[in-house]
Amino acid sequence: MTEVIVAKFGGSTIGQNGDQIPTVIERIKAMRKEDKKIVAVFSAPLMEHEGKVKSMTDIAINIGRKYASGQKVDTNILYKTYLNIAKKYLSQKYFGEFEFHLNKFYNYVTSSLNYVNENKRFIDVTRSRILAYGGEITMSYLMDYIMRSNGLKCDHVDIEKWPIITDDNFEAANFMLEESKEHKKHFLKLLDENEVISIGGFIGKTVDGLETTYERGGSDRTAADIAIILYDEFKVQIDFEKDNIVLSADPKIVKEELESIRYLSYNEARLAGMFGMKILDPIAIKEIDDNNFDIPIVITSLLNPSDITIIEKSLINRKHDFLDNVEYNNNDDSSLIKIVTGKRNCVIVRMESIAASYLIASLEKDKQYHNFLKLSPFKVDDIEVTRLLFLDADYVKRHERHFKAFYPKVEFAYGKGVVTLIGDMMWKMPKIVSTASRTLGDYDINILNLDAQEETSRILIIVDDIDNNVANAIRAIHLQRYKNDLKITHNN
Repeated sequence: MTEVIVAKFGGSTIGQNGDQIPTVIERIKAMRKEDKKIVAVFSAPLMEHEGKVKSMTDIAINIGRKYASGQKVDTNILYKTYLNIAKKYLSQKYFGEFEFHLNKFYNYVTSSLNYVNENKRFIDVTRSRILAYGGEITMSYLMDYIMRSNGLKCDHVDIEKWPIITDDNFEAANFMLEESKEHKKHFLKLLDENEVISIGGFIGKTVDGLETTYERGGSDRTAADIAIILYDEFKVQIDFEKDNIVLSADPKIVKEELESIRYLSYNEARLAGMFGMKILDPIAIKEIDDNNFDIPIVITSLLNPSDITIIEKSLINRKHDFLDNVEYNNNDDSSLIKIVTGKRNCVIVRMESIAASYLIASLEKDKQYHNFLKLSPFKVDDIEVTRLLFLDADYVKRHERHFKAFYPKVEFAYGKGVVTLIGDMMWKMPKIVSTASRTLGDYDINILNLDAQEETSRILIIVDDIDNNVANAIRAIHLQRYKNDLKITHNN
């Protein structure tokens, strides 16, 4: 069976002004040496805008919002960025062909922005078109021609024949597997005829051909969806090219005693992404798991490709021996606590349990929001009250009316932060909860709630989101991870 690597390159790996594109090209060539087909998923590049380095997607969002408020600002950056990268990396043979597409896409962007300005609305398909043609679609076409200029047999996925089909929730689309399979003929033909296929991340299309977008981080989901589409006909692996592999905590918070994490289960990786680690979009793993597929995922350091984190459905019943050029050893990660992470700006929602069950069913059915979980319930006057921890307080604030429709007396406890210990085998560790609790007490951090469940592979510690409370709690717990109290390993 033909092997396919779906390799995702984010904005930081492409670099500011596309500066790291030569490294990306060499990485793709190295993958090709193993005689595997490559589907390269590209995010939009980074640029300096208004004094800050931002992705082109963020820049397009900023411009769209200004147009909606009646301001007509300079949009040239959505054209010149790609033109300048093309001048730098394209051979003359392909420059004119790309420039034709660039002019067409920029016309789409400007006409859509004029519509936004007239109607004072930066929403729905108009928003999706601006982000698509000001970002990932244009980048995927450009990277195709750059790869051709560097001797690779390559092609891009035509936006008119897009294989990723979604519902019509334009700003937070949901992947539709069966419909996508019905639209994959063009994609399979390209894969058969080429070494490398270039496709833009983050973007989908409805059955009617209208552009949609995933939520932020959606390029990870694109890589997962492509792998799902190909799963029945190819031996598929997903490779997320990053600046670093997975570490035991966020290096922006924890500066010392960090460890590289070599192996994660789907469950551990999804939890880590959900609770603040920028490993990958947890919905990408959810979509693979929900469809009952077992696709190996590798997080690779772009600048040191031998440095990897392997993510598999199960680390106990391991299936994917073709992954490694290194010896697999499930004991390499020294602690049963794989990762210590956390999130600020959380909220606890309290409501009667029956009403909460209907709210949860609504959220899961519409797939509008995934980052919440149930805490332990309690009783008041013989009425069971469910507590839901939402990891994005801004989302809840915007939708308070929706919550009140299910239970008018709903209570919102804003200003919360959560620290999370993650590891499928943490249940083997005696006194882990008491040790974590005592550690935060020693640092004068008040614990508002502690939720530990063996089946979920995580321990949640909820604290007030004030000052540096969450970061200090992460550092304190992570430090204990390296001391004897929390150093029970796989070998013990």
